[in-house]
Amino acid sequence: MVPGIAAATVLAPHVATAGAAADMEMVVLAAQLDPVKSGTGLTPGAGTSVRLVEQALADRGLLARQYVDGHFGTATRAAYARWQESLGYTGLAANGLPGRTSLTTLAQGRFSLTRLLTPGARTTRQGFPFNTRTVAMLDEATRLSRIPLVVEQGSYSPGNDPTSAGTHDGGGAVDLDAEALTRAQRTALVTALRRVGFAAWLRSPSQGDWPWHVHAIAVNDTDLSTPAQKQVGMYYLGRNGLANNGPDDGPQVPRVTWEEYLRSR
Repeated sequence: MVPGIAAATVLAPHVATAGAAADMEMVVLAAQLDPVKSGTGLTPGAGTSVRLVEQALADRGLLARQYVDGHFGTATRAAYARWQESLGYTGLAANGLPGRTSLTTLAQGRFSLTRLLTPGARTTRQGFPFNTRTVAMLDEATRLSRIPLVVEQGSYSPGNDPTSAGTHDGGGAVDLDAEALTRAQRTALVTALRRVGFAAWLRSPSQGDWPWHVHAIAVNDTDLSTPAQKQVGMYYLGRNGLANNGPDDGPQVPRVTWEEYLRSR
């Protein structure tokens, strides 16, 4: 039982919501955006879907009912992580970000799911670990920018680079060499990455102990580490994803997910 939640809440009946459907894409997006907000505002288009998830968590005694509000904040993320752990998941699979299997299990008998997400199987690109969703996004960014990408750091690399603050511990993360690129090429590369669904920024030596490179996180990758999830949220808030929480200094293009980009083509 979660401390502070009454026994009557924990033992509440498992009630289905007839005809209800949750949009997984919007739930996952809210799980990245809502925890970094200063208030409890809702991610546009996600509130109804998030409430269905929160209600299911509350009925299982994992979330206090006061948080069934459509805002996927830190309390809901912690509750969802407890749900994942109750299913036997650990590590990235219990990061509080809804994955396809855990969300499908939570929804059983309660509501249906639309627009399901998956990061795909593990693979490599230029010898670095990635998942197939991220590789497809990188391939499309290459096509759009016409700039050959040189990977400096991939995904699933816990502890590989202390300057990355854990953002590469999970999926969806990539650093690309920008040392030899011109200013125009750097801008074109970041623009292309953003267009296909990355939270992407150009990093300069003046910002930290690193060379010129592009740092990018795939929005809505369900394998994201917690620090990477936070960077996605800060990107949508117009920030630079660094510890100084400065304003976004990158090209201004519509913020989209990979799936939204594919539907727009």
